[in-house]
Amino acid sequence: MDSIRISPQDNVAVALHPLSKGGVHQGATLLEDIQQGHKFALRPIGAGEPIIKYGYPIGRAKCGIAAGAWVHVHNVETGLSEEGEYSYNPAPSALEAKPPRTFQGYLRKDGRAAIRNEVWIIPTVGCVNSVAQKLVRDNQHLVRGSIDGLYTFPHPFGCSQMGDDHAQTRKLLAALVRHPNAGAVLVLSLGCENLTRGQFLAELGDYDHDRVKFLTCQEVEDEYAAGAEALAELAGYAGQFTRQPLPVSKLVVGMKCGGSDGLSGITANPTVGRFSDMLIAQGGSTVLTEVPEMFGAEGILFDRCANRAVFDKAVKMIEDFKHYFTSHGQVVYENPSPGNKAGGITTLEDKSCGCVQKGGTAPVVDVINYGGQVATPGLNLLSGPGNDLVSATALTAAGAHLILFTTGRGTPFGAPAPTVKVATNSGLAQRKAGWIDFDAGPVANGEPLDAAGERLLDYVIQVASGQQTNTEKNGFREISIFKGGVVL
Repeated sequence: MDSIRISPQDNVAVALHPLSKGGVHQGATLLEDIQQGHKFALRPIGAGEPIIKYGYPIGRAKCGIAAGAWVHVHNVETGLSEEGEYSYNPAPSALEAKPPRTFQGYLRKDGRAAIRNEVWIIPTVGCVNSVAQKLVRDNQHLVRGSIDGLYTFPHPFGCSQMGDDHAQTRKLLAALVRHPNAGAVLVLSLGCENLTRGQFLAELGDYDHDRVKFLTCQEVEDEYAAGAEALAELAGYAGQFTRQPLPVSKLVVGMKCGGSDGLSGITANPTVGRFSDMLIAQGGSTVLTEVPEMFGAEGILFDRCANRAVFDKAVKMIEDFKHYFTSHGQVVYENPSPGNKAGGITTLEDKSCGCVQKGGTAPVVDVINYGGQVATPGLNLLSGPGNDLVSATALTAAGAHLILFTTGRGTPFGAPAPTVKVATNSGLAQRKAGWIDFDAGPVANGEPLDAAGERLLDYVIQVASGQQTNTEKNGFREISIFKGGVVL
C-alpha cells in the first residue's frame, strides 16, 4: 500500500511512501512527486473549499487545486480562529470490559502500583540544583537490591515567582513527591526561597515520614553529610519493596507526541489509541494532554465526554488555553512547527486531528488541571501546553507510570517517568535505534491497528515489569515547569 485515504469523506490522500509524478494512486494521477507523509488531491478542490482529512476539515484551499496536485502550506490555510462555540452531542463510546493482564510491579502501602522503585531528590528551588546533583553522584552506592536508581530533577524556579506561577511550581513539585515510582523522596531546600517548607507541607498534605524527608541546606553545617544520612535512611525504606504480580488495571499511562510527521495520525497515534482502548477495557487509565494541539479537533473529544459535567470542564480547559494565547497577543493557530511541515503536516487542524488519535475511542471520564492527579480510571484529559518537556513533566506529575511518546522525526529527551518513543515510520526506528523503543511503521505496510495495539500493550507490560527504555539507558531524565507570568 503506497497511499491511504483515511476516511471515505476525505478529498485528499496521504503518501505512505515517496510517490513519483505520473503515478496513479487512489484513482488520481499525480501531477508532481509527493513525499512520504504529504497529501495529494483526490479530485479538483475549489478556492475556499474545505480540505477534508480524517473525515474532518483541516483547512481550506487558498486557490483552486487540481486532482493529483500536492496539497500543503503553499495552497492551504487554516480555518481556525480564536472564537469557538461548543455544544454537547454525546456519542456512545463504551468499551467492552476485558479481564486484566498482569505485570511485575511494586505495590505501595497506599495500594497504588509502581513500575520503578527509585529514590528521588526534589529541589524546591533552583539554587540547590547543584547540591542535589552532587548528592546523586556521591551516593550511587545506595542503588542496590530492589532500588532501581537515585535521581534528581533540576529546575530554575521556586523563588522570584508570584501568583499562579508560584502556585504551579509548588503544586507540580509536590505531585512529583507523591509519584508512586519514587519509593522514597528527599525534598531539598535552600532556606530563604519563596517556596517555604510550610507552603510545601501544606501542598503535600499527609505523607509517610519514613518515605519523605526534608533537608534545608542553610540549617545544617554540612549539607552533603546530612543529605547522605537522609538518603541512606530513605534507601533503607525503599529497599523493602520487591516486584510482584499486579493487574494492569493499576497502570496509568501518559500519551504525548512530538516531532510529528504526516504519518503520525496514520500509524503511531492510532496504534497508541488502540493500546489506550485495550488498557482501559482492562480497567487501566490513560492521560492525553497538549491542549493547543487539540485546537480544531476538540469536538472529536467533546462528544465522547462521559457526562455534561466532564464536557463543561473540557470546554473550560480549551477556552482557558485560548485565553492564555490571546492574553499574550498570540494567535491560537501558530502551529505546526517547521519540522512538522517538512513531514507533511499542513495546519494546526491537520496536526490536531492526528494528535487526538492517541485517545482511541474510549469515553472521556475526567479533565485534570495542571499539577493534578488521575482520580478516575479511564481516559483522562490533562491541561497542559504542547511543549514536549513541560507536558511530559505534567503527565508524570499526574501519576503516569510511563509515557508513550510518538514521533516521526525523533527526539532523545526523557521525563522522570520511563518515556517510550514510538516511531511513526520504520526508517526512523532503524536510523535512531538508540532513541526509538517501538516501531509503528509496519502499520503503513498493512499491519492491522488491533495487532499493532496488542504489540504495544505487550511492550508496555515488559517496561512496567522492569525492562528499561532507551531514555533510561541513556540517563535522560528532565523536568520543565509551566510558567506564564513574570520572574522577579
